[in-house]
Amino acid sequence: MKDQSHDDAMAALFRDDPELAAATLDAILADGDQGELLVTLRQMAKAFGGVTAVAKSADLNPTQLYRTLSEKGNPELRSLSALLRSMGLRLSVQPLEKQGSNA
Repeated sequence: MKDQSHDDAMAALFRDDPELAAATLDAILADGDQGELLVTLRQMAKAFGGVTAVAKSADLNPTQLYRTLSEKGNPELRSLSALLRSMGLRLSVQPLEKQGSNA
């Protein structure tokens, strides 16, 4: 068996299991960790053919998408939505679970 990098292994998992990809992103968004979000989006872009292919599919500039997904990137909502849509996903909003009754 050939060794593969962590990013390659995660890309393969996300490619083979879109529900895992969605659940992973949902958990990251719930935690609010932007660095982890960007790492996962890079892995997912790899799973869907690489940044250049995903950028084309999302009608985004590939150079800008590389910058957006970099360690210091800060994706705009429009770019994030287009990127996720190209991967068959979308953002959604859900109410927080109640932590107990204050009434």
